[in-house]
Amino acid sequence: MFRLSLLFPDTSYLALHIPDGFLSLPVSLFCWIATIILIVMALKHVQADYQERAVPLMGVCAAFIFAAQMINFPIPGGTSGHLLGGTLAGVLLGPWAGSLVMIVVFIVQAVFFQDGGLTVLGANTFNMGLIGTFAGYYVYRAIRFSFGRNSWRGMLIGVAVASWLSVVVAAVLTAGQLALSGTVPLIVGLVAMLAWHVVIGIGEAIITVIAVGYIWRSRPDLLYDRPRPAQQQLAQDREKV
Repeated sequence: MFRLSLLFPDTSYLALHIPDGFLSLPVSLFCWIATIILIVMALKHVQADYQERAVPLMGVCAAFIFAAQMINFPIPGGTSGHLLGGTLAGVLLGPWAGSLVMIVVFIVQAVFFQDGGLTVLGANTFNMGLIGTFAGYYVYRAIRFSFGRNSWRGMLIGVAVASWLSVVVAAVLTAGQLALSGTVPLIVGLVAMLAWHVVIGIGEAIITVIAVGYIWRSRPDLLYDRPRPAQQQLAQDREKV
């Protein structure tokens, strides 16, 4: 959720939260269908694979992300941004439960705070909540595990890259949907969106790294892919040999 006010006279189409009337019916319906399918899959995975202890953590995570999104950080040129939170939710809860948390957050924002249109809620949820969470989690996991599961450096780099990338991917998807809807030409939309969101993604990365870094040091057991104790890791390495 990002706001731009000075780059163009009418910058409402540059926000990641798409307003009502900016997407064509076919594009909006496609996003709704894709979002509903992913929601159903997420519910099935959470019911099958997650323990009851994850439910309170999901609530706390949703409340934290919702509150953090209310705090805007300024960007030069009359722009402001704030935490998107998809990567954070994925790192803490995994991609499926994290997606459900993001869905709840975006529904509350759209219904009670008019942040994004109701008719395009499927697209907004798909771009920022689902793709952001899934892409963010798997990029983070791939980078972290390439350095070693218990590597602080791997966690740091993975979270930073995944958080930044989740914002950029959401911006690209938004520009593509607007172009398919005839709202703005693709090149214009991509240039305008990426010009700011590559910078806003840095803020996303910093906030997410601080949050995950604190949890890593204080309560690593809360992480979905928690670091393993040294003795347990050694025993598993010996079993592989």
